[in-house]
Amino acid sequence: MNLDGFSMRPLTIELSKILIGGRVDKITQQNKANFTITIRNFGQTHLLRISVAPQNPSIHIVKKSPENLPEPPTFCMVLRKNLENGRIADIRQFELDRIIFIDVDTIGAGGKIQTLTLAVELIGKYSNIILISDGKIIDALKKIGTNSSRVRTVLPNQIYQMPPPQNKLDIFSCTAAEIVEKIKSDKSARLDKAVMNFCQGFGPQTVKETIFAAGLPTDIKISELDGADFASLENSLTEIKTAAENPAPCIVEDNGKVLAISAVKLNYFPQAQVQTFETISEMLEVADDLIGSYTPPDKEKFSKLVHNELRRATNKISVLENELAAAENADDWRIKADNLSTYRYNFKDHADEIISVQNIYSETGAEIEIQLDKKLTIAGNVQSFYKKYDKLKRSTAHILEQIEKCRAEIIYLETVEHSLNTAVTLVDIDEIRAELTSGGYLKAERKKTASSKKPEPLKFNAPDGTEILIGKNNAQNDRLTFKIAAPDDIWLHTKEITGSHVIIRCGGVEPTAETLLYAAKLAAKFSKAAGSSKVPVDYTHCKLVKKLNGAKPGFVIFTNQKTLYVDT
Repeated sequence: MNLDGFSMRPLTIELSKILIGGRVDKITQQNKANFTITIRNFGQTHLLRISVAPQNPSIHIVKKSPENLPEPPTFCMVLRKNLENGRIADIRQFELDRIIFIDVDTIGAGGKIQTLTLAVELIGKYSNIILISDGKIIDALKKIGTNSSRVRTVLPNQIYQMPPPQNKLDIFSCTAAEIVEKIKSDKSARLDKAVMNFCQGFGPQTVKETIFAAGLPTDIKISELDGADFASLENSLTEIKTAAENPAPCIVEDNGKVLAISAVKLNYFPQAQVQTFETISEMLEVADDLIGSYTPPDKEKFSKLVHNELRRATNKISVLENELAAAENADDWRIKADNLSTYRYNFKDHADEIISVQNIYSETGAEIEIQLDKKLTIAGNVQSFYKKYDKLKRSTAHILEQIEKCRAEIIYLETVEHSLNTAVTLVDIDEIRAELTSGGYLKAERKKTASSKKPEPLKFNAPDGTEILIGKNNAQNDRLTFKIAAPDDIWLHTKEITGSHVIIRCGGVEPTAETLLYAAKLAAKFSKAAGSSKVPVDYTHCKLVKKLNGAKPGFVIFTNQKTLYVDT
């Protein structure tokens, strides 16, 4: 979900008005795809966010200062070295493409002013940030060699090349009539395909809005249009061009799902909810939050690790259960051994592979079939059967113990998985990293900079003002329950369902039924049962919650609990 080149034109103008002439104060990096440039201009500080995340690449001004990586990666250091303390000389768009150039004047060798250019290419999965000097690449966030692309390489010391041209018409440098004449020439094409093929920078949203304004169906063939239709199309192209000169940024949603973002108002969604904004940057900042484009570093890696460990543990249980089933049939080997021992003198050594005898344990005199190993004597087969029987009987207890450990590990890993799903900050991820390391799932690595900051639990207030705290991971759950909460506070947790510890800070006063219900709903919301109905939530006083020696983080026992059933 990203802006098309048409909508990036007014965005570029918006950024130019605010940032040109400003001084680059600081450059930081939030994760592998997100950067923030702090710019001081006319006594104000502006935070320019650049994201090359494939699902939502963007460039815009944000209001809240982001959380940065403790160790800036190499490309971030290159940008700092070359651009910090420079002045923004120009911000321009390449034609109507999704490429924005930021020219920065800096002091070069000998005190001379040199202009460096930051090329921000916001083209989906091929998005990139490239630093250029005199047309030559200094460095790039994503280096592209000949193994990755035969069309265009991006490597240091190479000449910067623009992406291949699309040979489309720019609606801001030609007339709507010229575009319509081009569209007329492709009689076999659908109208929406023709508009997109001939209008530079037009993405699906702009195309649909243009055709909707013309009162035409998107899938109609060009050959089916008449003079009046083409006149309507020409008018709608002129209107959307005018709309871009006076942007009306909007986000179109449907039940919380973002359907479209645009710098101009979209009218072709009749039933959807439309949010409008004063600036395109405000719209993009809200869209980022709705789409969830920011992912803390290592969150994806840890999620994959936990997923693989869960799958491994689940597969191991399956194997162990098969072994247990075989162990529970150990008596079959004893019965075979007893029968073969009884009839051993009726058979010759090394002669038969399968024998049938009357089962000495059968009340009806049924026969039992026994498969022999011809390499062994009859006595050797008897001993082999007894050994298998003994081994299987001994293994039963061990297998049951291993199954129990696997089930406990699965329950624990599900709590870590839940923590990762709710983690939104670097400190949250650091706590989960420490937990995975102490559990032996990750190798310990020496951190160059250790953070002493402990993340705060989530805070809510009940309708009567009572404070409610919620842990976001196992480490926080333990700290919240055993260090932050008072003995007479109320502790809540979903019954036998992975979730967060929830504390009602009631100061020894029993909470009202309304507050208790509100906290129970929060416990259900911050659990694996979120979105379900009739979720059971246990609650008791914190002093009745205990942690056993050696228990994994977040695991507790409790007594005197009561249970509420709530909907989320």
